[in-house]
Amino acid sequence: MKYELILLAAGQGKRMELGRNKMWLELSGHVLFLHTIRTFLEDDACCRIVVVVKEDELAYVQEMVNALHVEKEILIVMGGSERQYSVAKGLAECGQIADVVLVHDGARPFVDQAMIDRLLADVAVHGATICGMPVKDTMKRVRNGMVEETIDRSVLWQVQTPQAFRTEILKQAHEIAAAAEFLGTDEASLVERLGVTVHMVEGSYNNMKVTTPEDVAFAEAILQEKWRNRV
Repeated sequence: MKYELILLAAGQGKRMELGRNKMWLELSGHVLFLHTIRTFLEDDACCRIVVVVKEDELAYVQEMVNALHVEKEILIVMGGSERQYSVAKGLAECGQIADVVLVHDGARPFVDQAMIDRLLADVAVHGATICGMPVKDTMKRVRNGMVEETIDRSVLWQVQTPQAFRTEILKQAHEIAAAAEFLGTDEASLVERLGVTVHMVEGSYNNMKVTTPEDVAFAEAILQEKWRNRV
């Protein structure tokens, strides 16, 4: 199944304390953006990539993409003030050459082909599929510093990206959310409001989002192990 990818790279890196976009943080000799996009460039099912970036980084990202010298079409568009608005900007460019769209956070560099294949197999049947992993720790509901209850963790999953949808479903979800001025935390939260059942497949505990300075050490360790396994 062919798909188009919306790759979100318009973050500001506030929690990373960089003073700049964390997409340009260097890990093992390459910026985070390049680690993330590599798997999709190598995937024959990915027929086009729409990279959503900040306005003042359009030219910089275009130069970086040009230097990749790949045949796959990569379109660069300007993002919005919120993640949801950035996805909408990318989504406006999708739907002409594939019926499925994947949305992925640029700060998750460890997406792998097996994960993408699981998403595509499931979305082909159900139309809306996300990936994640069961939570490992005991979960408690806390209010004002006091524990109210212990939550059954067997029904709790940590949600990751990519998230996969039939393009028409995601477009409808964004249109309805915009009309209602609803701001969701991810694409699935918008699709859920349509009454569409969102299915879950397994992601990976390594599929971390590089968000804080502490995450960088973990990311470097994963990359080093990845390269050792390739040797």
